[in-house]
Amino acid sequence: MTLAPPLSRPATQDTAAAAASDWRQRVAHAFSRAASRYGELATAQQAMGQALWQRLPEHATHILDLGCGPGHWTARLADHYSTSHSTPRVVGLDLAPGMLATARSQHGDRLDWLCGDAAHLPLADQSLDLVFSNLAIQWCPDTDAVLAELNRVLRPGGRALINMLGPGTLAEVGWAWSRPAALLRFHSLETLEQAAHRAGFVEADLEQVDARFHYPDLPAVMASIKGVGAQLSRPTSPLTRGDVTRARERYEQLRTSDGLPVTYQRLTLDLRKT
Repeated sequence: MTLAPPLSRPATQDTAAAAASDWRQRVAHAFSRAASRYGELATAQQAMGQALWQRLPEHATHILDLGCGPGHWTARLADHYSTSHSTPRVVGLDLAPGMLATARSQHGDRLDWLCGDAAHLPLADQSLDLVFSNLAIQWCPDTDAVLAELNRVLRPGGRALINMLGPGTLAEVGWAWSRPAALLRFHSLETLEQAAHRAGFVEADLEQVDARFHYPDLPAVMASIKGVGAQLSRPTSPLTRGDVTRARERYEQLRTSDGLPVTYQRLTLDLRKT
């Protein structure tokens, strides 16, 4: 049965709903557009994902790859937990239809692919043993809602392994462009720990690591960010050729023998539902 929507809602509810819808559309569009080159450009993301891989539990049969992108980790999880006696059910969920289309074309229908919002998971209560999420949740505007959903869908004893980004991420980029306000405002580890407890996770192991990567020049730096769907906030006025020249000159002051540095503050959350 379908219920008709209410005739009217308070303006604040309408504004919040519109903002959430706009956020979903913008994120889905940005990451869908990046889908074809994500695997090529996401070297930093894949390297940081190895920190989660080292924490995998020995056994899991019902698994969610949250923010799966083109399905790299989804397929690895399916292979890792497959045995001669059992085949796990592995679901890759992403907000971007373009990412899911790429995942399906690369990995086929042996895995389940779902388009959905992390704050409103289309999954049953206590249906999962493991949630794996590498660098996706930081794009969600309501972290509390996402963590509450993870607690809902996990079975007792289940685990959520999450990589997020913390304050200080891309600091060199903000400095080079003289636009620190353009950087996303990420949650601190302490804030995430409090959010995990509010969501019902009593057991939480948290880690913060300074992960630094190097690129040959400024275009490669920017491609590593924009090419995987991530975007800095838009400038109030269009960038000029002079802006680009100044950014290149400032960034060159940071060059090392390995190249131009890009630093990510990797926050790893290992949450267990008791």
